[in-house]
Amino acid sequence: MKFRILLLLLAVALLAVPGAQAVTPAAKPAQPAVGQGVNVPILLYHRFGPTVADGMTIKTSVFEEHLKYLRDNGYTVIPLRKLVDYYLKKGPAPAPKSVVIVEDDAHKTVFSDMLPLAKKYNVPVTVFVYPSAISNAKYAMTWEQLKILQKNGFDIQSHTFWHPNFKRDKKKMAPAEFEKSVQTQLKKSKAKLEEKLGTKVDLLAWPFGIYDDYLLKRAAEAGYVATFTIEAHHAGPGDVAMKLPRYLLINADQGKSFARIVEGTAPKRNVVY
Repeated sequence: MKFRILLLLLAVALLAVPGAQAVTPAAKPAQPAVGQGVNVPILLYHRFGPTVADGMTIKTSVFEEHLKYLRDNGYTVIPLRKLVDYYLKKGPAPAPKSVVIVEDDAHKTVFSDMLPLAKKYNVPVTVFVYPSAISNAKYAMTWEQLKILQKNGFDIQSHTFWHPNFKRDKKKMAPAEFEKSVQTQLKKSKAKLEEKLGTKVDLLAWPFGIYDDYLLKRAAEAGYVATFTIEAHHAGPGDVAMKLPRYLLINADQGKSFARIVEGTAPKRNVVY
């Protein structure tokens, strides 16, 4: 008993000695992380029509359902450039419930089906174009139609020059040949679009979503400040401008399926491009 009392007295004495108590350091104010709170889905479309002609076609009526859902549930469709500027530290973070809409390939139904609905719902759209098809391929728009899109607020950006499969080309081409091909795809597309449309082209969507560190480096050297994949998640705090994700939409993305994509709660899936 005496031993316990001595231990207690010793403990009290130690606590009374200046500096003997552990000092809890003052908490530093939390620093906001880069991109904190940013959570923006980029919705990627390809083709439209009254029926589902292929895996990349979305019924025009389904596209309108998407636009209605966004409007009725408090979402705001913002220009892609606004999101890019944020990642480049040139602008503020997009507001909560922001969404971006883009299209790849400049299919003729963008003009016939997408444009009227974009005007009706007053939403901005970015179209990624490979110039070799324009005013050439039967499925693609013309240069005049692209200019009309521009006049209606559409932004026209690059999808390389003729939509190559870089993974396949790398396997079958000699290194020097592949290097030349990559430079052509990146630079010629940019130059052609700027010449024909008088627009600034510095955004690039990777064909088939194929990219690697080599391609990213070459894209930056060619003057692109942001590039886009088809990795299905929201653009968030962990993303960077040169690898921004997009949701590749299919016609089955309706109702709850579409709502979950926009909310960021959709299950992962493998979509065949």
